Amino acid sequence: MGMETGTVTAAEPTRRLLLPLAVSFLLFALAAGTKSSPPSSSYIVYLGGHSHIRGVSTEEASTMATESHYDLLGSVLGDWEKARDAIFYSYTKNINGFAAVLEPAVAAAIAKRPGVVSVFPNRGMRMQTTRSWEFMGLEKAGVVPTWSAWETARYGGDTIIGNLDSGVWPESLSFNDGEMGPIPDTWKGICQNAHDPKFKCNSKLIGARYFNKGYAMEAGSPPGDRLNTPRDDVGHGTHTLATAGGSQVNGAAAFGYGNGTARGGSPRARVAAYRVCFNPPVKDVECFDADILAAFEAAIADGVHVITASVGGEQKDFFEDSVAIGSLHAFKAGITVVCSATNDGPDFGTVSNLAPWVVTVAASTTDRAFPGYLIYNRTRVEGQSMSETWLHGKSFYLMIVATDAVAPGRTVEDAKVCMLDSLDAAKASGKIVVCVRGGNRRMEKGEAVRRAGGVGMILINDDEGGSTVVAEAHVLPALHINYTDGLALLAYIKSTPAPPSGFLTKAMTVVGRRPAPVMAAFSSVGPNVLNPEILKPDVTAPGVGIIAPWSGMAAPSNKPWDQRRVAFTIQSGTSMSCPHVAGIAGLVKTLHPDWSPAAIKSAIMTTATDLDVEQRPILNPFLQPATPFSYGSGHVFPARALDPGLVYDASYADYLNFFCALGYNATAMAKFNETRYACPAAAVAVRDLNYPSITLPDLAGLTTVRRRVRNVGPPRSTYTAAVVREPEGVQVTVTPTTLAFGAVGEEKEFQVSFVARVPFVPPPKGAGGYGFGAIVWSDGPGNHRVRTPLVIRRRKM
Repeated sequence: MGMETGTVTAAEPTRRLLLPLAVSFLLFALAAGTKSSPPSSSYIVYLGGHSHIRGVSTEEASTMATESHYDLLGSVLGDWEKARDAIFYSYTKNINGFAAVLEPAVAAAIAKRPGVVSVFPNRGMRMQTTRSWEFMGLEKAGVVPTWSAWETARYGGDTIIGNLDSGVWPESLSFNDGEMGPIPDTWKGICQNAHDPKFKCNSKLIGARYFNKGYAMEAGSPPGDRLNTPRDDVGHGTHTLATAGGSQVNGAAAFGYGNGTARGGSPRARVAAYRVCFNPPVKDVECFDADILAAFEAAIADGVHVITASVGGEQKDFFEDSVAIGSLHAFKAGITVVCSATNDGPDFGTVSNLAPWVVTVAASTTDRAFPGYLIYNRTRVEGQSMSETWLHGKSFYLMIVATDAVAPGRTVEDAKVCMLDSLDAAKASGKIVVCVRGGNRRMEKGEAVRRAGGVGMILINDDEGGSTVVAEAHVLPALHINYTDGLALLAYIKSTPAPPSGFLTKAMTVVGRRPAPVMAAFSSVGPNVLNPEILKPDVTAPGVGIIAPWSGMAAPSNKPWDQRRVAFTIQSGTSMSCPHVAGIAGLVKTLHPDWSPAAIKSAIMTTATDLDVEQRPILNPFLQPATPFSYGSGHVFPARALDPGLVYDASYADYLNFFCALGYNATAMAKFNETRYACPAAAVAVRDLNYPSITLPDLAGLTTVRRRVRNVGPPRSTYTAAVVREPEGVQVTVTPTTLAFGAVGEEKEFQVSFVARVPFVPPPKGAGGYGFGAIVWSDGPGNHRVRTPLVIRRRKM
């Protein structure tokens, strides 16, 4: 994240504000006064939606909106020209607001003005294949069968997928337009290449823009030519966009591993890149709120159908979260938005991108692995690697734990995780060095060992890493092993009377590994800390060891010490799982162009599975049964998502009612649509949002939840409900138990009642007091199964 300077919110909900202390502290500090003015910083002033006036053209409306922003800020500053100079983005199309350089006192003053929904700092966020599509059943041995979801949904043809990320490398073969026809007439975007004339769009990559003013304001310097282009100099954006909608590329491989055909989830979709993430000289890549909002506004106006956004940061109130705000306006425009769950797992309550109108995606493994082996003390330990170079000869090499090779002036903790220049070459040279996961990038640890003269590296997991091991293209022979094997290795090194020695074998590509999928240790986990009645993440998808194209300007490690350049590389993270689901959403959109974003999301969620390829429960990183807090509704199942039978649909008005249930005041609510909005006279409960999962964080007595489903299957069909599993200690009743439909599009309601059983039945250990279950609506054996997870915690008595 970037530097935070506090948060000011005008239209605060009456409950569940995530950062009330920060707001109170800032307001107190401003009220108390200071001898010198605090330094200015950049803020976003969010005003909700626009009121469109009949007879006024789009250009006139945009000009009027911009001038109203100058007027608002000018009324606080007392100078219209100063207001004009301070504003660097004016959001005038779908989102109403502006980004400006302000002093904290001015930000606080604006927040009190009528019509202002929120004012929040321009924070920075982090950016969070040849096998994964076959793992999900879209192809078999590189051949696409006639029954594949790709064939059914015409490979996502003419769906437009926009990507908010670090840009795109347009020369990649994944963006060739050999099979593409004319660009759809609905497309209104541009190819913004004035400062980079070699950057070319085509009938595949139909648009590209960059948004860097928010980054530049926080960096304190104007953007140069390197930033004034949608060209990706990081690699991340190229990788994610191709995963969502890249063209077919035969013979793709990374460092000689994983050879196969690379393509995106919607390989015939049109794609557009929106560069919002930039690589500072020292820090990791950051993506600033002001730029993200500007990109959302542009993507909506350009005419995209699906947005994939592998960015995330801390959990924030919806009106202080650029992704939540931008995606809400996208939802209103009929655009499906898919976001990463972020990479802060495996602890509880770490999942981000919590807005219920987005699809939030966790990460899990496929059945492909890149195993290599550590041989020591008559023991053979399997790990993962994609190192290009390997140890030669048959002789064993001495091994040393990094903490036994601390460089002068560095700490034991630095050496333990092999920070750069933390190892003493006099002790590490010529040896295999054992490093611990955490603290810095995995490939950077290998560089630290290489600089110290080490011949190889063994990376061992800490206790949080569990069994998740990741294959990466290290700069020297290296192997990543799990926590249990790491403990055994450390015990041997510390106890053997002879100098400890070992050998690392060359890795290979293997498919068909079991169990699969397994949840990744880095994948963020629920519950939802902002609104615990909404289960997050929503689904899981492949996010470990994903091979996709890379930028020609970026090293695989994305570090200046790495001079390698590759056409394809391997990456892991929820950043990789997110575009998989965006690609699937593109297929659903192509087959069902009139479906709402909520219907598309429901189709993906209710057809997901909580079982692995052997029909056993999906496991967590510690090889214990995972829960919906890890995988949401389950692992995505593309073929089933195209024909879900029933969908839990939701409209923009449903989400306005959701805000009412959260306690947002009438002033805030009035900003979201063209006419004045009033909350329903009858109280609305958050639990009754028409969501494809049901969560009750505080069950006390009898509680009834309402849902409605719409028929998108055969016109005449009857569905029967089954409680396939009750959460521990909870009785579940569905009313009615059958739903008979007579037409496509018909909608029916049902209720699910929950009551605690007596005597008390304890929930599973380590689940935060929650129990888990599911209900399934089915129209007969072999037909549709509409599965809804149940996540229930009984109130402590």
